Amino acid sequence: MTEAWEAAVEAQIQGAVQRGEFDDLPGMGKPIPGRGAPYDESWWIKSFLEREALPSDLLLPTSLQLRRRVEQVPDEVRDLPTEQSVRDFVGQLNAQIVAWLRNPDGPRVSVRPVNADEVVRRWRAERARPEITTPAGEPVTAVASPRRTRRSWWLRWRRRG
Repeated sequence: MTEAWEAAVEAQIQGAVQRGEFDDLPGMGKPIPGRGAPYDESWWIKSFLEREALPSDLLLPTSLQLRRRVEQVPDEVRDLPTEQSVRDFVGQLNAQIVAWLRNPDGPRVSVRPVNADEVVRRWRAERARPEITTPAGEPVTAVASPRRTRRSWWLRWRRRG
């Protein structure tokens, strides 16, 4: 039965070639991408992520994805317009963290819910900073340099003596 099936498939392919259905296909006459490169068993995952423009973070276990999102909270909330939107963002993230804590999978990574009040406090402080414009007219947030605000231990020690 398989020989008959293979013969039928081969006949359909030959008929399509004779009708010219395989002429002018995209990539015709070009080398096969990745040919000659060492074999990578996850080539199809990498090509899918690249083709669909997806971040490689999707390959991480849930615990590491959540930890990375917690680290990125200040950047994520920076442009949110209202305090309520900041609290909503943190609430959604905390719901995901609590769901993972109830049924953890993957590697055990320390992930705790985010303190919404602390995020809002930082969000307000970020918005309260005065903006300075560069000669090109681009806004730049004024940030005090840590070197200017802190004294080194050596200077403090010398002034005591």
